Amino acid sequence: MLALDEIDGYRVRPGYYEMNGATVIPDGVNFTCYSKNATNITLLLFRRGETAPFARLPFPESYRIGRVYSMIVFGINIENLEYAYSVDGPWDPVRGLLFDKNHMLLDPYAKAVSGQRLWGQNDNRSGIYRARVVRDNFEWNAAQQLITPMEDSIIYELHVRGFTKHPSSGVKYPGTFEGLKEKVPYLKHLGITAVELMPIFEFDETRDKRIVNGRTLLDYWGYNTVSFFAPNTAYASVGEHNYEGMELKNLIKEFKENGIEVILDVVFNHTAEGDENGPYISFKGFDNNIYYMLTPDGKYYNFSGCGNTMNCNNPIVQELIVNCLRYWVEEYRVDGFRFDLASILGRSEDGSPMDRPPLIQRLAYDPILGNAKLIAEAWDAGGMYQVGSFPAWKRWAEWNGKYRDDLRSYLKGDYWAAPEAVKRITGSMDLYDGEYVGYNSSINFLTCHDGFPLYDLYSYNNKHNEDNGWNNTDGSNDNRSWNCGVEGPTDDPGIESLRFRMMRNAITVLMCSRGTPMLLAGDEFANSQFGNNNAYCQDNEISWLDWSYMEKNMNYYNFYRNVIQFRKRHPAIRKDLQPARCGFPYISTHVEDPYNDYISKDSKMIGVRFAGYSRDKGHDDVVYIAINVYWEDVPIKLPDMPEGCYWSLAIDTAADDGKYFYNRPRPLTGDRWLMKARSVAVFNGTFPSDYN
Repeated sequence: MLALDEIDGYRVRPGYYEMNGATVIPDGVNFTCYSKNATNITLLLFRRGETAPFARLPFPESYRIGRVYSMIVFGINIENLEYAYSVDGPWDPVRGLLFDKNHMLLDPYAKAVSGQRLWGQNDNRSGIYRARVVRDNFEWNAAQQLITPMEDSIIYELHVRGFTKHPSSGVKYPGTFEGLKEKVPYLKHLGITAVELMPIFEFDETRDKRIVNGRTLLDYWGYNTVSFFAPNTAYASVGEHNYEGMELKNLIKEFKENGIEVILDVVFNHTAEGDENGPYISFKGFDNNIYYMLTPDGKYYNFSGCGNTMNCNNPIVQELIVNCLRYWVEEYRVDGFRFDLASILGRSEDGSPMDRPPLIQRLAYDPILGNAKLIAEAWDAGGMYQVGSFPAWKRWAEWNGKYRDDLRSYLKGDYWAAPEAVKRITGSMDLYDGEYVGYNSSINFLTCHDGFPLYDLYSYNNKHNEDNGWNNTDGSNDNRSWNCGVEGPTDDPGIESLRFRMMRNAITVLMCSRGTPMLLAGDEFANSQFGNNNAYCQDNEISWLDWSYMEKNMNYYNFYRNVIQFRKRHPAIRKDLQPARCGFPYISTHVEDPYNDYISKDSKMIGVRFAGYSRDKGHDDVVYIAINVYWEDVPIKLPDMPEGCYWSLAIDTAADDGKYFYNRPRPLTGDRWLMKARSVAVFNGTFPSDYN
């Protein structure tokens, strides 16, 4: 391939127009970008770390096809290279046109961003970002998507930095992809099947850097994306110039080799560019009125609560998002995505909800994404709440916010919430039919990054976010929590005992519910955020997992892990099997009297029985979960078993002897059981060979 022109001392020729971003080719780099309304674009080349470009290469008009600009630059050394663009065009804010050739703009398809390597030390308030050219020579060998069925999945949400940053984690490279890799054996032992990584796309944690109560606060969670195609370089344990993503790929490969899927938390609802007062990083300068939803006078709609809203159903933005997700599936082999504030993906360009959003439909049917899990946070900050009505095309699952809310209320003692609670435990089929795929649509959770962890859910009545610097006005006031009698830490052994019983109740109910359970990292050993329910800015002990709780609460950890294994051993909980040979229905509900299936607001106790014939086991699989959230003991009768069959106790969260879990379920001598106050008991059905 021969150069056709020379610009600013570099040999060039028209490039590959469908090859987005910067791509290494023999003896050169292909640079391709797009703008609908620009009048001309200039490629800016920088030496690493320098602020002024050493070369400016305007795209000749003949290097443009349609609105796509592409140029091959020969003979450049990518090892010491950074690049950006200058985009010229009309300045007309009312029409949403914000072109200014003096802005140095980041490539929307940048595979790596410079200047972000050292966590907390980047100060890009000027908004000037540059990209690097990345070589991709990672060898995946036979690593593929694992495709664990939704009904068999157990998702574990974690923050890459916070998972190992605390000194108690004991890893060699705390707070990094490599540090997380050191914990893969732990996660495999815990029994989860998928990790859901909070945002790992490049973001600038110093964006709103400030000091409050002696702590430096950062944009710790990372929900303000700078570049959708670039991994966060501060999460790598070593510098990876021109090989960015290698450490992350090794981490993902390690997860796959241990049977654990990787799901990415992705943020396409807004970007780090903010509103009219925000920086010009990329999209504002390339095509502001295409990439963002704008009001008739050129202002930013703010359905994200973060200053701007991506115009997701514009065809150009659709293409960007689809290409991004395909890239992460193809190049990083990720297994799925959780979409932050996903309802925004269903808004039209004027912000109104769409009946059949083209982007959501396109993702549902995209062939490259065909096996990827698609999980929606089915609401946004503009008031749209779509749990049970998100346009799913029998493809999308949802964070079931109603499961969280109804079960939090019920488990803390609101026994009158039993009618709603039993719907959630049995799979929320009042929500998921029609466009959904039933039980596989519901991601059941009680805790996530946004809110109290499980220990705090039973240690605090109120949020305590003073350390965030907003006079405790931030964060949700609707926590549905209960402090068990004392707000925060206590030396009262009775209260601590009750708190751990409440946590045992919670994890048992979650693991014995139809739908896909999601766990929050650290809940398994009672990690605390000290009452902070909005720790988005806390890069410190408030958010970091304190692994010393593991040793302190080992009995609880073992219980938690055993309940995960219990779910795995009992497919009747997870899905409809073949009809049970004993004649039981797939799911039945009960109260103290097992012949009464009417759950009312007066029901002190609820019971749910799951049953089916397991071909793998070669016999019926029957599980009965009994829940008493009332503050007094309640005697119950278990459902009758066929002649020659009996119930065995597997879990008792209020066991007097402290043995809450039985690896070998303990046979009962009858069908009566005294449900202790605020307790959960789980029973197995045991059958003779006639039912095999």
